[in-house]
Amino acid sequence: MITVSDKAKEKVSRLMTDAHLDETYRLRASVAGGGCSGLSYKLDFDNEVRPMDQEFEDKGVRVVVDMKSFLYLAGTELDFSDGLNGKGFQFNNPNASRECGCGESFSV
Repeated sequence: MITVSDKAKEKVSRLMTDAHLDETYRLRASVAGGGCSGLSYKLDFDNEVRPMDQEFEDKGVRVVVDMKSFLYLAGTELDFSDGLNGKGFQFNNPNASRECGCGESFSV
């Protein structure tokens, strides 16, 4: 499962409202090759669920993940920070054995 913190929920809701997205849209989380540590996180909005997607809902936020990415993201919490140490979404990923300093890439 992918969980969402209260701060991330607020930010996702605000972004969807600002972009005029309706309830057919979900937050798509995925993993792609690249970044300092080998794998990088991606977030986007998507109104399509593909046959092998895993779909979760936490705190009213619907998240979809393709099966390949889910292998890396299972158990991850999506958080949002707007503090002095950086602003943006953060992935608290229990599967990551190493993360880069900015938190945007990881390895397993």
